[in-house]
Amino acid sequence: MSLRLSTVILPYRRWAEGGRSTWTRAEDLGFHTAYTYDHLSWRSFRDGPWFGALPTLTAAAVVTERLRLGTLVTSPNFRHPVTLAKELISLDDLSGGRITLGIGAGGTGFDATALGQEPWSPRERADRFAEFVPLLDRLLTEDAVTHEGRFYSAVEARNIPGCVQRPRLPFAVAATGPRGLALAARHGQAWVTTGDPKLYETGTPEQSVEALRGQLGKLAEACAAAGRDVAELDKVLLTGFTPDRTRPLRSLDAFVDFAGRHRELGFTEIVVHWPIPDTDFDADQKVFERIAMEAPAQLG
Repeated sequence: MSLRLSTVILPYRRWAEGGRSTWTRAEDLGFHTAYTYDHLSWRSFRDGPWFGALPTLTAAAVVTERLRLGTLVTSPNFRHPVTLAKELISLDDLSGGRITLGIGAGGTGFDATALGQEPWSPRERADRFAEFVPLLDRLLTEDAVTHEGRFYSAVEARNIPGCVQRPRLPFAVAATGPRGLALAARHGQAWVTTGDPKLYETGTPEQSVEALRGQLGKLAEACAAAGRDVAELDKVLLTGFTPDRTRPLRSLDAFVDFAGRHRELGFTEIVVHWPIPDTDFDADQKVFERIAMEAPAQLG
């Protein structure tokens, strides 16, 4: 089974001061996809520079030719399906059909209250996500959509001519719970996980592998319930949030070992964070680039 290697580039640098060169370098290094986080601000970066995901991806689309681009992930925290669909169709057109939408239910971070709302409970986040994803699917595949839901409405929302990618750009659905996995099974072209967050501080790499094995099993069950072959979905692991943290990026051999173990589980894409000095994503840039250029060939 071949394994794709992708990266996620946090949008914290001005375009003229390293932003542009990072995205073009990602293409030069041969990454399959370069993603960015779709947040208004994020964790320790909250009091520093942070730019919008979709404008950043638009700029990246203009300066690259082969690199796939995407969000990892967009959520309902501050997005509405109608306006998001219009922006995604435009971005898919500008990029020549190179966009993947990573999408998740959102959380309780800064985005959850930036618009003045009270934080949603886990149940409400799941309820909103369950309405958001099918409506967005329709908006990206139908010329005109009218929908009156509990949380979201659309009145003759038109999206002509639709996506360059047909029937629409792919969804990579981030989920570990039963309702989210069901959405991935019904609407996703890929499934995304960061592992089991309960293992991040005190778990072992072996425990993480077993937890991921369990998540993959639940994904297969959700696909079976939806009448779909789980093999149709790409399985994407966003690294940096398992007990391994950044250890796989310490050397080429360490990464090939890490990626190989996860390929054996069934993952088809591994995503690594572009190094950011003095953060949780610090890594040696030269080692990182060697991994990007040499690891895919070793992994087959």
